[in-house]
Amino acid sequence: MNNSASEAAILANELTQLEYNEEVTLLVIPPALFIENAIDTFIESDIKVGAQNCSNQEKGAYTGEISAKMIASIGVEYVIVGHSERRAYFTETNELLAEKVNQVLSNQITPIYCCGEVLEEREANNHFEVIKTQIAEGLFHLSATEIKKTVVAYEPVWAIGTGVTASSEQAQEMHAFIRNLLKEQYNEEVAESISILYGGSCKPTNAEELFANKDVDGGLIGGASLVAEDFIAIANSF
Repeated sequence: MNNSASEAAILANELTQLEYNEEVTLLVIPPALFIENAIDTFIESDIKVGAQNCSNQEKGAYTGEISAKMIASIGVEYVIVGHSERRAYFTETNELLAEKVNQVLSNQITPIYCCGEVLEEREANNHFEVIKTQIAEGLFHLSATEIKKTVVAYEPVWAIGTGVTASSEQAQEMHAFIRNLLKEQYNEEVAESISILYGGSCKPTNAEELFANKDVDGGLIGGASLVAEDFIAIANSF
């Protein structure tokens, strides 16, 4: 929840002026009010646009909510589902997020399903079980065909906005664990086809090391995305 309309427009325009690795899928996910402006700004570029959230309901008397169908109708291709802040501040459960995933997929949009543990859960050595539960309850109702249309984002909550970053080894360990969960539930081909992103204080100074890991396929960038040069520097870390 950052930037006014004019500030968001400046940031979007700055991104169009910078060169980035063309092998990278670059995705900008602005607040809902600014999505259409972003789409218009990036119309002649390869930069894609996503939404930060959507309703678990198809339509109806849910004042203030935005449906996946509405989002799809303006050309959005991705929606974040279950960001740690949505889980923490708005008490979104895995069951609710499963409903959101269904809405997103039914409207031919790619869900970016977030999972992650808080500091207490990691210190209690319970982080693997937390992630397993979040993924199983949020995604494993999907068929193999459906889950191949999703993206998973691992965001250690203790590393979001804190300046603390999971070590390269910690990131790879959890990403490999997630991929193995997908392999066990489906098969190796499905597991290898799904992008698993890292989110948690990723910035230009550590992106290259993080992205060098075998199972880290990209980043879900927070604060660093508010500075165009930093965001593009991260994209160029691949």
